[in-house]
Amino acid sequence: MLMFNNLIDGEWLSDGARAPNVNPSDTKDIVGEAVRGTRAQAEAAIAAAKAAFPAWSRSTPQARYDILKKASDEILARKDELGRLLSREEGKTLPEGIGEVARAGQIFAFFAGECLRMAGEKLASVRPGIDIEITREALGVVGLITPWNFPIAIPAWKIAPALAYGNTVVVKPADLVPGSTWALVDILHRAGLPKGVLNLVIGRGSEVGAVLLEHPDVAAISFTGSVATGQKVAAACIASRPMKKFQLEMGGKNPLVVLDDADLKVAVECAANSAFFSTGQRCTAASRLIVTAGIHDRFVEALTERMRGLKVDDAVKAGTDIGPVVDQSQLDQDLKYISIGKDEGAKLAFGGELLNRAAPGFYLQPALFTGVANTMRIAREEIFGPVAAVIRVKDYAEALATANDTEFGLSSGICTTSLKYASDYKRNSEAGMVMVNLPIAGVDYHVPFGGRKGSSFGAREQGRYAAEFYTTVKTAYTMP
Repeated sequence: MLMFNNLIDGEWLSDGARAPNVNPSDTKDIVGEAVRGTRAQAEAAIAAAKAAFPAWSRSTPQARYDILKKASDEILARKDELGRLLSREEGKTLPEGIGEVARAGQIFAFFAGECLRMAGEKLASVRPGIDIEITREALGVVGLITPWNFPIAIPAWKIAPALAYGNTVVVKPADLVPGSTWALVDILHRAGLPKGVLNLVIGRGSEVGAVLLEHPDVAAISFTGSVATGQKVAAACIASRPMKKFQLEMGGKNPLVVLDDADLKVAVECAANSAFFSTGQRCTAASRLIVTAGIHDRFVEALTERMRGLKVDDAVKAGTDIGPVVDQSQLDQDLKYISIGKDEGAKLAFGGELLNRAAPGFYLQPALFTGVANTMRIAREEIFGPVAAVIRVKDYAEALATANDTEFGLSSGICTTSLKYASDYKRNSEAGMVMVNLPIAGVDYHVPFGGRKGSSFGAREQGRYAAEFYTTVKTAYTMP
């Protein structure tokens, strides 16, 4: 059995209570045991990061490059092994787990290069004889709070830029899935990070997370999670003294528009992938399928047929299309919303049943509702499971208005063969990311990730735009 311990000031610490890491595909299978971090351990991690910051922030770009590139190489070399660990603890299929690990490796390779691409500006002053230099500098100690649905990719896209730009880090992964982040931190530790530069504290948000939010030596917080928790993070960062910089990635109620002229096969594949793969447990999942009247019936029939062919089973079993829901609490939430949809008058066109498999697990048949109004709760509130709602509209204008009629604005998509409608939708969709004839949940690692409205706050994550959050700008004047 694996033991997931905390890393503080370069030392692995196993002290304290432990909790089992349960495989949602087989609740009899214990992936490992994770230590429960305490407030005192979180404070020690912050102190270690603070002590390590002066030397690390002034280390050479080559030194940082070498460590991040070495970590990238090991992640990619071990992607099958680490992907299996991820799939066992989180429940996404093995190909998805391996793909997520590969993405983490690619992220570290990209930010290794960013170490060598840090640039500034030299401008002429409006006053004669004065030089101006504009540079970026590290913030200090950065607290990273990561979710359970992408247990290695999201920690990677926070840790990699934080380190590349010279910050020191305390990371708190979701206590539901500690193994993947633990493995990532272990790789970075062995890649040669000086002690204290990267610290891992596994534990509850009420313990470890609270310390990160309150502590005066933490300069910034990057958070991914629910809207309710994100609002608390924002309030705590604003109230802290000194005030912390913060970045929030939260929920989504993402639309996929299907127009009459869409290629039906493409539209069905986009919908099935976006709504149900990764068990619908993605903030970018398409939970609202907005379909114009001329194609509506054919689309629903074809998507239902596609859903019948999806295999729901053990995440690491060959041929599985959709794994289990992550745990009992999330399963209960999914079932609650399926009941709400029925009570609101929507038609459960397919699925929504609990499934039995060879081992006990949290298996749910993907659910599709039709006859949904955009005012219904199942069309307004994030479910975070394999549940999608079909909303019928008369034309493109109503489809666009319906797509934008939400408090969220993370990802959005359209299926159409019309360049006119595709161009108009890209321009007028109120989302941070827009896909045309593609699943709306797939994003590249080298471009910015983030949304609008209630989905995100602060600078974008990933790509070179990550520098906007993980650095601060300094303007220096010199009279030679």
